[in-house]
This record gives sequence, structure tokens and C-alpha cells, in this order.
Amino acid sequence: MNNPFFTDWKTKYGAVPFDLIKLEHYMPAIEKGLEIAREKIKKIKENPEKPNFQNTIVAIGEASHELDCPVRVYFYLLGAESNNEFKTLAEKISPMLSQYNSEISTDEIIFDRVKSVYENMNNENLDDEQKRLLERSYKSFVRNGALLDSEKKKELLEINNQMSVLSPQFSKNLLNSTNAFSYHTTDASEVEGLSENDLKAAEFRAKQKNHESGWLFNLQAPSLIPVMTYAKNRELRKKINLAFNSRSFKDENDNQEIVLKQVKLRQKRANLLGYKTHADYVLEDRMAETPDTVNQFLDRIYKIAMPKAKEELEILIDYAKKLDGIEDFMPWDYAYYSEKLKKETFGFDTDELKPYFQAENCIQGIFKVAERLYGLNFVENKEIPLYHNDVKVYEVFDNKNNPPLKGGDNSQNFVGLLYFDLFPRETKNGGAWMNAFKIQGMYKGKIERPHITIVGNFNPSTADTPSLLSLNDVTTLFHEFGHALHGLLSNCTYTSLASPNTLWDFVELPSQIMENWVLEKDTLDMFAHHYKTGDVMPEELIKKVKAAENFNKGNFNIRQLSFGLLDMAWYFSAPDEISNVKDYESEAIEKLRLFPKIETACTSTAFAHIFAGGYSAGYYSYKWAEVLDADAYGKFQEEGIFNPETARSFRENILSKGNTANPMDLYVKFRGRKPDPDAMLKRDGLL
Repeated sequence: MNNPFFTDWKTKYGAVPFDLIKLEHYMPAIEKGLEIAREKIKKIKENPEKPNFQNTIVAIGEASHELDCPVRVYFYLLGAESNNEFKTLAEKISPMLSQYNSEISTDEIIFDRVKSVYENMNNENLDDEQKRLLERSYKSFVRNGALLDSEKKKELLEINNQMSVLSPQFSKNLLNSTNAFSYHTTDASEVEGLSENDLKAAEFRAKQKNHESGWLFNLQAPSLIPVMTYAKNRELRKKINLAFNSRSFKDENDNQEIVLKQVKLRQKRANLLGYKTHADYVLEDRMAETPDTVNQFLDRIYKIAMPKAKEELEILIDYAKKLDGIEDFMPWDYAYYSEKLKKETFGFDTDELKPYFQAENCIQGIFKVAERLYGLNFVENKEIPLYHNDVKVYEVFDNKNNPPLKGGDNSQNFVGLLYFDLFPRETKNGGAWMNAFKIQGMYKGKIERPHITIVGNFNPSTADTPSLLSLNDVTTLFHEFGHALHGLLSNCTYTSLASPNTLWDFVELPSQIMENWVLEKDTLDMFAHHYKTGDVMPEELIKKVKAAENFNKGNFNIRQLSFGLLDMAWYFSAPDEISNVKDYESEAIEKLRLFPKIETACTSTAFAHIFAGGYSAGYYSYKWAEVLDADAYGKFQEEGIFNPETARSFRENILSKGNTANPMDLYVKFRGRKPDPDAMLKRDGLL
């Protein structure tokens, strides 16, 4: 077979040749990659030389290089551009990879070699990064069953194999459930309140689905959010809200069984490895370290934010009653009346901002921020192959005043490639995320620069209107760009330690801190220009938006807290006693309930972060990182938000270091002290 994964890619920077890759190429490439990896592992085991850092630790990392490439491309496209046939392949691939990883982590000969190097590390002249890699490698083997006896290793392998198919199944069900719903109407009274641009987008969606006229609404964010925020028709809001909150719950794509299987298997694995719960297992390798620390952290936010949230909700309930006679205020009323009250209180409508946020200008805006902070330049490349015509790719270069980065073409100060895929389609998962086709670091003896991606689901252009983003969209774009900068500016030797491969409750710091620049006037002046007139966003409007920053922040904190507490409830529990997903979820978040219970709504069956992503027992990380980012941004505010020395320190101590040192040590090097635990609550106006 003429398989592109079996050849050296002739593309610039070795970019993925999407124009050559077909569905039938993945399985042979992954099978071949596994074969090569196993042969390399065999050679490591048979090596007669005394185990050392190079012939054992580095060699194990390099064993899977031929495998990593097709796996990365496949799993990236699984979320960004895949149909059911493509997704079904994951149910075959995931167990194969799980089997291989389990083989390595429980191989006694391999572990004996790793253990020997670990116990004799002082006999080798290792630098700090090499010591960190050695320590992390040893710990990883132990955490993945290296110390178990043969019977328990077999049991662990079976658990891992079962778990490996559940996440792809969960994602497939959720996407199919999301895509299964659409609502078409030709009744103008149903769409009253929506802006001209949102109506044009709904008309465009209707025509794409072969409707001659009318408006079509679905459960993707560019359709969902405008309806919930601006649609005067309460029944339309209710219909969309109920559909969104019942995804994969008691429908053809039900995820309840997967949820129960997932939590029970993860608990079983944790017990087998000597941990009380899955949360104990996960958090041992986080900044927080223990479930008690996380629960105390979340409880403090609850005690401060909940009274404020109740107060904010009472004000909204009274407002809706006076304005429209609403006697039974429900979740589908919250965003609508919140937006109305905000407009009345602060004198602006969030929709007023959209004309200033043309998508292309926003991308140029984040580039300008990165140039001022870190001396980066972005040049679009139209020759590199792409997997969809919505995608754009940029070459990123470093200002020559900065020290050379490890890897790549230092003569041109090449930093990496950055792909953007920003608009929704039925072949893409919802939400927004950063990923990578290539993590920065060592490949086949040579340090390579990264190929980073940003994926979103923002409002697309229509026939007569460019893509205009909401303020929330722009904040999301800056957030994911922060992740991308973390990946791009990584300056490590080994991929497993390179950014963004940091501890999970530290990885959101680079993304969340970027959100702080969004509403700074200096930032907005760079890119927030009206798409028709070219005028910059008026300073008066910026002041109004800034004044409203903490509006309903109590409710915002409680919403995030509900996800964090639900996550901990699933993974810091005795899951064998759980038989009903909905009942357990309701009980877990009862103390956070602000609205009447809705029997058709279920968060867990659509909670991809913890059942199909990497956030199990880790969703608290978003709030944890908000503390870090609020405190860290305080330094920028003190010294100037574009202060070159502050930016250099953040780049050098946070962005470039990956997991080469303890995250708290890195933070202290940047900030000069440990973070103020109340920084986030103070910023949100709750203290």
C-alpha cells in the first residue's frame, strides 16, 4: 500500500500531508508503528549493557516515535473532522494502544532497568531536566502497575482495555445526540429579539439543510447562545434549553451506561494500584495532591459565592416578574433576563460588541498581543496541506532579540506552526480546544519545533456577513491562544516534559491569564474595529463593559463549582453503590441548586471533560488556575500589561519550561512568592 505514514514527508517543516492521507491509511500505520515500537522495546530488554539514562529512559521514550505520528493525527481528526465510520475505528485503535502501554508499564525487565537507573541517578552526570524525566518516568511506571504481581497485572490490563473503548463511545454518542436535534421555523414571532446577524446565520443554516425559507436552530454554540440570550419567545428558549441539557440522556445515544462503567472501572483500577478512590489516584500527581485539598478549596468558594448567587438570582426573578409577569423563573429565562438587566444597569447590550469582533481581525489581534509580549511574528502559509477548507495555518517566528529556541531552523528563529479551525460543522465536537500534531522536543535524536492547533465553534460567515464573534467567543479565542503559546514557546529537550505536558491543575494558567488582556483598551485598540466603518471600539463602550465584568459573578462561580463538585462526587465515592445516574447527580449538586429540578436534564451524560477527556477528578483545575492567573496578572498590572521584562519572565519561567520542574517552584520564580489564595475571589468582587 502507498501509505503516506510510511514515507518521509516532503512538506515544509514536515507538516502533516492531509491531501495524501485517507481513512484506510490509519490502521496499517498504527499496526506498523506498534510492531516497530515492540521491536525497539525488545532490544532495550536484551541490551547487555548496564542500564543508564540514555539506553533505557531515552530509549523507551523514542520507541514509539513511528507510532506517535499516525496516532496524533487520527485522534486529532476524531474530534475535529470525522464521520461515524472514522469514529468507529477508535473502538479498535484505543484497545490496541492501551494494550501496548500496559505491556510496557507492567514489563518486569523494563521496570527493573528503569528502577536501576532511578536508584543510581547520582552516578550519572544528569542535568535538572534529565533528573526530572527520570523521576517522572519511574513514578509513571509505579502508578501504572509495575509493582503489581502477575495476576494483578493481568487484571489491570483487562481494566485498561475496557476503559479504552468507553471514551470514544461517549464522544461518538454525544456528537450524534447533539447533531440529532434541529428546529426549523418560518414564524417570525418565534425569532423576535435575535439580531440581524444571528437571523442571517439561522437563515444560512436553514438553506444548508435544504429549507427554502425560515430559520434553523441547532445545539452548537453559535446557534444556542443567541437564542438563550436574546430570543423573546420563551417557548423557543425552553425547547432549545431542554434539548441541550438532555443530550445523550434517555435517547438513541444514551451515555448513562458508559458513565457507570467508566466510574466503576476507574475506581477498580485505583483500588488495584493501592488507592482508596480514583480521585486519590489522580490527585497524587497534581499540585493539589489530595481530595481533601480540592474539597476544601471548592468549599471555600461555595461559602463565599453561594449567598451572592442567591442574591443575584432573587434580583433577576423580581426583574422578570415586573417586566413580563414571569411567575415561574426557570433556567431558560436566566440568560435572557440577565442580559436585559445588564443592559439596563450598565447601558450596553453585549450584541453591540459583535460588529467590532470580526473573526479575522480577532486573530490578528491575538497575534499583535503575542508580538508585543513575546516578540512573535505570524505569517500565513497557503501551501501547507489542510484537512478542511475552513482551516488556516501560520508559520510562527521569533524576534531575533530573543535567545534561540531548541530545535528547528535557528537561522530563521522558527518557533512552530499554528493551525486555526474555528467554525462549527457536524463532523466536529462542540466546544473549543488546543491540540498538537507535534509536541516540541526530541524525535529520533533531533529536537523539533511544535505544530499546534486551535479548534473552535464560532459563528461562521454567511453570504453577506463576515464571521462576527461575541465577547465570550473572543475570550475563548484568547484562552485557547494562551494554550497555544504554551505549546509554541516550549523550550525543552524531551517531549514528555515539554509544554503543555504539565501537571493538570497548572496547565490552565497560560490559557486563563491570556483572557485578562481581552478588555484592556490597549489590546482592543489593536483589533476591535467595526467591520463596516473601521472605527475602533469607543472608549465609553469599553468602560461600560469593564464596569459590568463582575455582573452576576456569584452565579458564574456557582455554575463552575457545580461541575467541579459533580466531578469529585463521581470520582471520590463508592461507585458500586450507584445505580441511577440522574439521581446520583441530583444528590451530588443539591446544595448548589438554584432552580427547580428538571427530570429530562442530565449534565453527566454530556460531561465530556470527565468521561471522554482528561479532566476526571480534575475539573476543579479551572478554578484552581483562576487563582493562579488572577495573582499572576496582578504582576502585569503592577509593572505594565506589556512590560517586556514581566513578559520575558513569564515566558522563561512558565511558558518555556513545561514539566521540567515543580510548578510551584516555577510560579515563585515568576511572581517572587506563592500565589494569594484569595486572588480570584477578590478579582470577581466576592471579597
